[in-house]
Amino acid sequence: MEETEDRGGPGGGGGGYHRAAKRLRTDEEAGGEELEDGEEEEEEDSAGEEAAGSRSTEDRSRRSGGKDSVEDSHRIPPSPVVHVRGLCDAVVEADLVEALDKFGKICYVMMMPFKRQALVEFDSVASAERCVSRGAREPVCVAEQQAFFNFSTSQRITRPTNADDPTSRNKVLLLSVQNPLYPITTDVLYSVCNPLGNVLRIVIFKRNGIQAMVEFESVEDAQKAKLSLNGADIYAGCCTLKIEYARPNRLNVVRNDNSSWDYSKPLVLQRERAKGRQRQAILGEHPSNGYGPHCPLLPLPANSRYRRSSEEVQDMISYPLLLPKTSSSSSSSSFLCHGASSSVSMVSGLHPTKMNCSCIFNLFCLYGNVEKVKFMKSVPGTALVEMGDEYAVDRAVTHLNGIKVFGKKLNVCVSKQQAVIPSQVFELPDGSSSYHDFSLTRNNRFSSAQSSRNIIQPPAAVLHFYNAPPTLSQHQLLQLCTEHNVPAFTKFKVFDAKPAGSKTLSGLLEFDGKTEAVETLTVLNHHQIRIPNSSNPFTLKLCFSTSSHL
Repeated sequence: MEETEDRGGPGGGGGGYHRAAKRLRTDEEAGGEELEDGEEEEEEDSAGEEAAGSRSTEDRSRRSGGKDSVEDSHRIPPSPVVHVRGLCDAVVEADLVEALDKFGKICYVMMMPFKRQALVEFDSVASAERCVSRGAREPVCVAEQQAFFNFSTSQRITRPTNADDPTSRNKVLLLSVQNPLYPITTDVLYSVCNPLGNVLRIVIFKRNGIQAMVEFESVEDAQKAKLSLNGADIYAGCCTLKIEYARPNRLNVVRNDNSSWDYSKPLVLQRERAKGRQRQAILGEHPSNGYGPHCPLLPLPANSRYRRSSEEVQDMISYPLLLPKTSSSSSSSSFLCHGASSSVSMVSGLHPTKMNCSCIFNLFCLYGNVEKVKFMKSVPGTALVEMGDEYAVDRAVTHLNGIKVFGKKLNVCVSKQQAVIPSQVFELPDGSSSYHDFSLTRNNRFSSAQSSRNIIQPPAAVLHFYNAPPTLSQHQLLQLCTEHNVPAFTKFKVFDAKPAGSKTLSGLLEFDGKTEAVETLTVLNHHQIRIPNSSNPFTLKLCFSTSSHL
């Protein structure tokens, strides 16, 4: 699930923009979901980075197009920054520049891919006024779909480089990968970026989600890549790129592996590739995870002015298919170049009395389907978690390794086991079983029908709750926290009510810190709430929010 938030960041570059051919993306297929009693689909819009001074005001002031947009334009003072709404899923930065540079020189573009919105900064208020006025009088289309325009409450989009010059650029790009359902490696990013310009170095880091810096040979190459890829999906419906200019103008790479690579050293590159480095088989189709069809990434159009013509670039690259999870030979089926492949993770450092199989499920289910959980009798505080595929294990390791739960630091890693066998079952201190099979539970969120709606988020201090009873109050939620001896939230926000007859409630809960939010989610996720005159309980669902605070 995702939620609504406006975040700003940089986009385009100096010296004006050239019109660009559209970068096509595959349409995201939102499948239906079989709902529980008392449950209905919740839909939020996820966001990118927050635009300075325009976080919540942008949301409230623009909810509809047409006449409302005209009225809003009179209430908000003119600004060089224009808020664009109603974009289609496949829009990238180049599409906006192609449609709007006729109104004036564009200094910056900030994409909000999941929200289907963007901020466009013109070089003057006059240019922005021409854009807003035209959009109020007649349809203005972006990528063949009508968009809606209004002045932003910000006078300028904050650049991450803190540059005073609005046209400043850099040959190093900062890539934020939103909803990273599949692993992101240097191979993946090289295959995405190198067709647009010579890539010199790549460094991937995992602080707040998955981010990477990519250094190009020239500023022009970086600008071309940013125009064509900002807002695009690496794989259909997930791994969406939000691209900004980075602060450093050169990257320092100390070793070549899945997290960093220096392509400017051909001797080192050739020697290390001989050890098993394979650049083929990275992009193209979704990796097969057993929960959905293969969805190809559409290649850059052959007539794109930004495709390099000096060398042959493979349009579509096949991803090796994973063998079924039940196969005994897994190492050959994994795409991981280094290290063992397994759909089983091992988690140690568990609190001896407060953690059980359900608590582990509540936490791990945010990153993939959980099949089985088994505590190890011979190793106290340690459990094996069998997940739907090795990609889910990779996501769990990425986001959960090192976090604190009930005062204990978790260690999450890939297990050597290929499956969880229900042997040596015993009773945990809380009276529950040391083994549980979750393969048939409806609380798994990565089935083929609903996996496209999941937004992978690292642990955060803000939780999103949904599928709650429509009569649930802040006091009742606080009382629930007290009854289960988990940290209470400090701020409470309910999303705008749905039309009459809505069956569920959703909103946000802010805690003092990330640790408190994790502990509450671990215990209360999937807690069943009964209300009078209802034959079936509501299953409260929690996940980490894209919002940093309320």
